[in-house]
Amino acid sequence: MAMKGGIGFGVVGCGMIADFHASAVQAMKGGHLVAALDTLSPKSAERVGKKFGCAYYTDPKAFFAHPGLEIVAIATPSGAHLEPTLAAARAGKHVICEKPLEITLERCDRMIRECKKAGVTLAGIFPARTGGEVRELKKAIDSGRFGRLTVCDAYIKWWRTQEYYDSGGWRGTWELDGGGALMNQGIHTIDLLQHLAGDVESVFAIADCLAHKRIEVEDVCVAALRFRNGAVGVIEGATAAFPGHSKEVHISGEDGSAFLKDSTFTVWELKKMTAADKRIWKTYGPQPAKGRAYGAADPKHISFQGHQIQFEDMVKAVRNGTDPMVTGPEARKAVEVILAVYRSAQTGRPVRLPLKRTPKLTAIQKSARKVRRAK
Repeated sequence: MAMKGGIGFGVVGCGMIADFHASAVQAMKGGHLVAALDTLSPKSAERVGKKFGCAYYTDPKAFFAHPGLEIVAIATPSGAHLEPTLAAARAGKHVICEKPLEITLERCDRMIRECKKAGVTLAGIFPARTGGEVRELKKAIDSGRFGRLTVCDAYIKWWRTQEYYDSGGWRGTWELDGGGALMNQGIHTIDLLQHLAGDVESVFAIADCLAHKRIEVEDVCVAALRFRNGAVGVIEGATAAFPGHSKEVHISGEDGSAFLKDSTFTVWELKKMTAADKRIWKTYGPQPAKGRAYGAADPKHISFQGHQIQFEDMVKAVRNGTDPMVTGPEARKAVEVILAVYRSAQTGRPVRLPLKRTPKLTAIQKSARKVRRAK
């Protein structure tokens, strides 16, 4: 455990993901965990408090008044991020929010607006951006080494059991989960794709629920993309691909290609190779197999190291008055892409971005069958 010191962190929401947040704060430099809050489950709050050695609360007023609390990490269900964010902003606390930022554009926008009004920093958690391999790829793209981007794809063929969805009443619902394989699991890779390839201009999608029961949302989805820079691409997302496979991002352009599998490159080829490329391949090329990690089959197997990097970045942003790695508006982008995909899947038509408002969404299975009958 890291020595206590630096900025005080608090965690709101004491479910599974809270353990990732608390572990990251304990390991980080420049911060320490001071408190946990769960307004619905005293037992969950007590569990986190005792496990990680911090104060624990069920009363938000007492939590936000805890001495030394400066940054609040939001770990509630996806559709319950707005309310604790507003409470934190009103209490003058900075906010770092688990993905997705929220499940509607209107709720995202209110979080961004209210944090700005209160003069506090709002950041989104997307640990897939933090790896050295991603920084190398982003640097190469931005410097023009790939030339014009042409085909850019994301593949997230994961597996979740029926027990996973049954374990929480909010899972697999539009109201609190905000979607399925894309909004809950695939959003990390979708964010990474648009971070690397640029903003999305339009989508055309198919989605369905094929392997699970008692959920309203998709467990499979395929979407064709057009990026604003002219490139095309594909998103394939699933929680119905047993036994769960590594996520991949493929970036191709007129002058090169890079294929990223989890945190290693399987392809790094450019027209003009340099000594730096040899170093990148040696450092981030294929590594010995480590089994199915990164949450492909079990969300508990996700590392907290990416969270730690973002929490340390958040401390620097707060201390220096600079933007965090993923600002609120930046975290909003992946939500908008996914909502456009859902809208396309439910109407059977292409959808252009930006969206004017959050589309009204209905059960994926029913809407998919409706589109098939219409055709």
